[in-house]
Amino acid sequence: MSLAAVGLGFGYRDKLVGQGVDLELKEREVLCLLGPNGGGKTTLMKTLLGLLAPLQGMVRLDGEDISTWSRARLARAIGYVPQAHAAFFPFRVIDIVVMGRSAHIGLFAAPSAEDLTVADRALATLGIEGLRDRTYTEISGGERQLVLIARALAQEPRFLVMDEPTASLDFGNQARVLARIRDLAAAGMAVLLSTHDPDHVFQCAHRAALLGRGGLIALGRPEEVITPDNLRRIYGIEVRVLKLPEGGTHTCVPVMEERFHSPT
Repeated sequence: MSLAAVGLGFGYRDKLVGQGVDLELKEREVLCLLGPNGGGKTTLMKTLLGLLAPLQGMVRLDGEDISTWSRARLARAIGYVPQAHAAFFPFRVIDIVVMGRSAHIGLFAAPSAEDLTVADRALATLGIEGLRDRTYTEISGGERQLVLIARALAQEPRFLVMDEPTASLDFGNQARVLARIRDLAAAGMAVLLSTHDPDHVFQCAHRAALLGRGGLIALGRPEEVITPDNLRRIYGIEVRVLKLPEGGTHTCVPVMEERFHSPT
């Protein structure tokens, strides 16, 4: 079971954003995608989702070119989680999650008892069943992000693509979302997520991919990819990558120039 980019060139019409991308996402794996603003992360994700046609190469799902797949078939295989946002309509949380079942029911069909069961199961998987009858517009940003993940899980996909799932979340909610992502991979799902924080790679990912302007710069295990040289190359700043004494993980610390230091 895999989702793969093969010699992938991606962009919009005649504008090539990136090219020569080869990567493969496998079951029980979390792959983190990092890169600067404008580096093409979202465009690459949209291409992997089949929302944009490749300009070069192809996207394969279980060895098949996804250009031959119907939208409904793709939606049953790949779930998408956008950044959390403030909704304008006061839907209940369960109603938001049931929307993920649209890949399995007809356009004008009402959700069945089975659809509600699947939605409830998705909430329970993330430990947020207590939010079931709450109003989506009245819960916190971290809770909304988990609800959007539950909506994607209700699709019953095998792959999950997440666009900056921790963006705009406070420290505690970031940790909670990353922990749920690890749990999903441990349960058998394949997860691709984008982030701006290299520390997130060490916290939840099995592999990391660095995307610079024009293509993939590095792909591999976190400690191989998240290095001072690579971070300098894509972000243009000096960074120290420090190994923490407990837990064997790492953290990244920008090296601030003297003129930014507070006087002592």
